[in-house]
Amino acid sequence: MVSVVEFRIDRRSGVATYLQIVQQVQQALRLGVLVEGDRLPTAAQVAATTKVNPNTTLKAYRELEREGLVEPRPGLGTFVSRTLARPDSAADALLREELRSWMDRACAQGLDREDVQALVASVLQDRYPADG
Repeated sequence: MVSVVEFRIDRRSGVATYLQIVQQVQQALRLGVLVEGDRLPTAAQVAATTKVNPNTTLKAYRELEREGLVEPRPGLGTFVSRTLARPDSAADALLREELRSWMDRACAQGLDREDVQALVASVLQDRYPADG
């Protein structure tokens, strides 16, 4: 099955383009948008939709392969070989709805995307401090 993932590249983010692709695939795997057996878009397809050099996409796919998440099949494409999704959790739907509600309140208070990202990053850092 061909995947439905569409990459969005933020050239102002400061994150390397290939890492943005890696992170978006990882997120899609965590959310179950991509599942084992799905085919990722070709480097040419990604280049056509994002204006990213095909070699950048290939670098991202090699990193995902190194992590054991995808496997190239010569002449066929790159396929998802492992998921990152947790077993279905009924709590996920409730948490997603609560997060949407929180985002709606943040927007109503005048916070923009960067404000929300900063708040979320701060809370994540407090709750899940980096090892070290």
